[in-house]
Amino acid sequence: MTAISCTLLVDDDETTNYLNQTLLRRMAVTDTVLVATNGQQALDLLHTHCAPVASPTCPALILLDMKMPRMNGMEFLQAYARRPPTDNPAVVIIMLTTSLNPADVATMQSLPIAGYLTKPLTRDKVDQILQEHFT
Repeated sequence: MTAISCTLLVDDDETTNYLNQTLLRRMAVTDTVLVATNGQQALDLLHTHCAPVASPTCPALILLDMKMPRMNGMEFLQAYARRPPTDNPAVVIIMLTTSLNPADVATMQSLPIAGYLTKPLTRDKVDQILQEHFT
């Protein structure tokens, strides 16, 4: 049984997006995978796919890169929080990062996210997300 109706990958690295899509499809944990290469594209996709919020292509999980051009992960979260609550789905947002810098970790711990993981995304990390947020 599929645990997640739709997952949104937000990362400026095309290779990372490809690998994450492949992993999620092989694990058969999501029906739909949407991809955005920056925070603004992610907001645009939410606007398109979450009207109404109950749409099956409205993401239940967002895997969000921290550092991207145009609109980074933190800027996305700020813009997301400014949207009307009726426009925002009940979504689990996990920040993905390559940084273990203590300042970055402290920043991530203060963000309105469900958690953060270091890249790369692996089968074990996806299983962890599913167990913690979708069971």
